[in-house]
Amino acid sequence: MTQTPTAHSPAQGQARAQFTVPAQHPMVTVLGSGDALLRVIEKAFPAADIHVRGNEISAVGDPVDVALISRVFEEMMLVLRTGQPMTEDAVERSIAMLRASEAGTNDGQETPAEVLTQNILSSRGRTIRPKTLNQKRYVDAIDHHTIVFGIGPAGTGKTYLAMAKAVQALQSKQVNRIILTRPAVEAGERLGFLPGTLYEKIDPYLRPLYDALHDMIDPDSIPRLMAAGTIEVAPLAYMRGRTLNDAFIILDEAQNTSPEQMKMFLTRLGFDSKIVITGDVTQVDLPSGTKSGLRQVQEILEGVDDVHFARLSSHDVVRHKLVGRIVDAYEQYDSQHGTENGTHKGGRGKSAHKGK
Repeated sequence: MTQTPTAHSPAQGQARAQFTVPAQHPMVTVLGSGDALLRVIEKAFPAADIHVRGNEISAVGDPVDVALISRVFEEMMLVLRTGQPMTEDAVERSIAMLRASEAGTNDGQETPAEVLTQNILSSRGRTIRPKTLNQKRYVDAIDHHTIVFGIGPAGTGKTYLAMAKAVQALQSKQVNRIILTRPAVEAGERLGFLPGTLYEKIDPYLRPLYDALHDMIDPDSIPRLMAAGTIEVAPLAYMRGRTLNDAFIILDEAQNTSPEQMKMFLTRLGFDSKIVITGDVTQVDLPSGTKSGLRQVQEILEGVDDVHFARLSSHDVVRHKLVGRIVDAYEQYDSQHGTENGTHKGGRGKSAHKGK
C-alpha cells in the first residue's frame, strides 16, 4: 500500500474513482491491520494505483479495474455495517465474485456482501456462514428443496454447512430430530476385520460427524440429546426398513454407497423431513467394479422436482489455500492420465470441515 497526500490524475484512457469511508468506521477496519486488506486489493489489481488520504481512497487505472476496485470497497462497507469484520480471505473472495459477475460466469444477482453476511447458525461465540457464492446457493437450496445433493471436493463445506442447517432446523422446531449417517466403507477396510465392539468399530467412521456437532451444540448436551433420540448418528445400514418423519437427515460420504444403498436411503424419506446428501465423486473407496450410488443417482434424479444438485468446486474450498491448488492439480492429472472408476486408492484421513 502506498499512502500519499495526493492522488495523481488519470492518463488518457484511464479512469479515476474516489471512495469516502464514513467517519464512524475507523480506517483500520477498511485497510486492515498494517494495511493487510489493502495489500490484497493491490495484489489483485497490480496495474492500478490506489492512494489513501485521510478517509479518502482513490484509484487510477484501467476503467474496468477502477470500477471493480470501487465495487470492492462498497461491498466491504456493506459487510462492515453489519458489525462483521472483513478478513483477507473475505476480500479475496469478494474480488473473485465480482470478477465472475463482470465476466458473466455468475448468472445470479447475489453480491459479495449478501454471501458473506448470511448467518446460518451462531453457537459458542462463533457464527457459521457461507464463504462463497456456490456455498450460499447450496445453503439456499437446502431451504427451498426437500432433497439436496452437495457434491464437491474436500474442504468445500458440504457436510459442515448441512450440519449447521440441521441444527438450525432443530432449534427453530422445523424438525424434531437430526439423523446423521455414513456408509461404513472407507479405504478398503471392512467392519468385520476391525477389533472391538460394534460401537468401537463404527466410531471411526462417524467421528467427523461428532466433531462437527461439538462445534455447533454444547458438548455437555449432546449425550442427552442422543439418549433421547433427538440426535442420531449411525451407519447407513441402520436406516434399512425405517420411515423417517419430522427429521433432518444427512447422508455423508455418499460416494461410498452402492446404487442399492442409495435407493434404500432415499426411500426412507417421510413426512415433514428434509434430506441432504453429500459426497465427492472423485474419492470413491468402494471395491473395484462397484458403481457409486452417488454417481448413478445424478443420472436418475437430475431434473426431478424438489430435488436439487448443488455442485461445488476447488474455488469453494475454504480450508488452507493450498487445498484448492491440490484439488486442481489432481483434477488436471486425472484428465490427462485417466483414473479407473474415478477413484483414488489409499487412505484419506479426512476430518470434518469447519466452514465458518
